[in-house]
Amino acid sequence: MERQLTVTGMNCGGCESTVEDALSALEGVEDVSADNEADTVTVEGDADEGDLVATIEDAGFEVSA
Repeated sequence: MERQLTVTGMNCGGCESTVEDALSALEGVEDVSADNEADTVTVEGDADEGDLVATIEDAGFEVSA
């Protein structure tokens, strides 16, 4: 399943890498792609959405509804 989340606070490629690395470590995440210019993170897999949001927020970014 593919999900797209709106994530604010990413300003550069380093921010994208931080989010991608954090989410890749979650069980159930098969692929992840962050785009700081579009403020989006696309996640492929069956990880729990609450876990995705918590992980992004723990990395220092904000997820918008």
